[in-house]
Amino acid sequence: MNSDLFFATITDLGKLYRAKQVSPVEVVQAVLERAERLNPRLNAFITLLREEALQAARQAEQDFVHGVDRGPLQGVPFSLKDIFDTAGIPTTAGSPHWLGRVPDQTATSARRLLDAGGILIGKCNLLEFAYGIVHPEFGQCNNPWDTGRTSGGSSSGSAASIAAGIGYGSLGTDTGGSIRIPAAYCGVVGLKPTYGRVSRSGVFPLSWSLDHVGTLARSVEDTAVLLGIIAGRDDLDVSSVHVAVPDYRAALTRRLDGVRVGVLEQHMDHHDLRPGVGEVTWAAVRQLEKLGATLVPISLTGLEEADAAMLVTILPEATVAHEEMLRAHPECYAEATRQQLELGALLPTVDYLRAQQYRTRLMNEFMAALRNVDVLVNPTVAFEAPAEDPVVAAGEGSDEARRTCPYNLTGLPAISVPCGFGPQGLPLGLQIAAAPFAEGTLLRVAYAYEMHAGWRERHPPMAG
Repeated sequence: MNSDLFFATITDLGKLYRAKQVSPVEVVQAVLERAERLNPRLNAFITLLREEALQAARQAEQDFVHGVDRGPLQGVPFSLKDIFDTAGIPTTAGSPHWLGRVPDQTATSARRLLDAGGILIGKCNLLEFAYGIVHPEFGQCNNPWDTGRTSGGSSSGSAASIAAGIGYGSLGTDTGGSIRIPAAYCGVVGLKPTYGRVSRSGVFPLSWSLDHVGTLARSVEDTAVLLGIIAGRDDLDVSSVHVAVPDYRAALTRRLDGVRVGVLEQHMDHHDLRPGVGEVTWAAVRQLEKLGATLVPISLTGLEEADAAMLVTILPEATVAHEEMLRAHPECYAEATRQQLELGALLPTVDYLRAQQYRTRLMNEFMAALRNVDVLVNPTVAFEAPAEDPVVAAGEGSDEARRTCPYNLTGLPAISVPCGFGPQGLPLGLQIAAAPFAEGTLLRVAYAYEMHAGWRERHPPMAG
């Protein structure tokens, strides 16, 4: 298969299928071979599904022959973070606790991709239960731009595999930045939709009030395709919301005339920004202005408390989710994961309640700002990918999630799109956030920037 096809968009691949210029079997076979070749260096996959994927590819090929068309994802290989339940397929959550666990149901969001004709090629590596740290039995997922560095967490393998041209999309989870941070580190697009936009049924919870299901892809257009399939009300998830799902691809334009972009001052010029990050981000923001957007400085007084509120919220909620396993088999957790779960049990209730009060105040601040602008922008992360994932309940963990966690606390949609490279030659991300259920606006701004900036054409050296 032509190597360029590994980095084709979902739409372009679909056109080739329908023109019978390439077959799903050919593509899936090539993607699986690529995964087997690169995974020893990346450690991006826990489970590869060779036989199942090839069988699905043969069915997709027959569907095309007989005129059965399920939409843009038909015959397209995708992956899942290994915290999504998959019927008849192991789901480990990156922990010895779940070795040998085979669910009998499939997570709603994953099932929607399968029903749309997508072909599941594998389950991706992650931080243990999407929390804390890598479990030693599973090992760190490495960054395709520099395999001596992490791909980020907790949707580690999803970001690394997509960046390396293994599949055309992946589903991840985001509790404090776990889609957007690895997307920034690996140079791909990571979307955390509005809280309630996508069902979380069949996904093991980390923090019920912060968890989101979202997408990782190589382009904004692919992100729009995936979101259009997985979004929507699900009776199995009471937190999901019945809001109309538009055709997100219809919102994609190359100009931003009339769009007001709020530049979040505290996050653009904060002392924690490493050298080069601010300059790259400002260059991206100026590009938005060249595309017709109006820049508006925005300052939110409550942002400084977000780090503490995030920690005080996630610690006890995670402990409740793991209470039974923690009591029965504490030795199965990685040490740092276990310590964080034990810490959550010690947190005073009054601190948790104050954090929830703060979240309401922060949401009010964001909504007031978003009455005057269409989107907010800032760096996704203050630095390039480090050697290892920082622990959540530590200083560097707060630094890493400082710019992403406010959108988990408020539930607002946010996307990370590649915006250049730092001094060490590693990708950086521009984060764009919007009002509730305004994913179309996010995608419009991100797409216009992506199409003019050209970073989407850059791929890791190992992906050649």
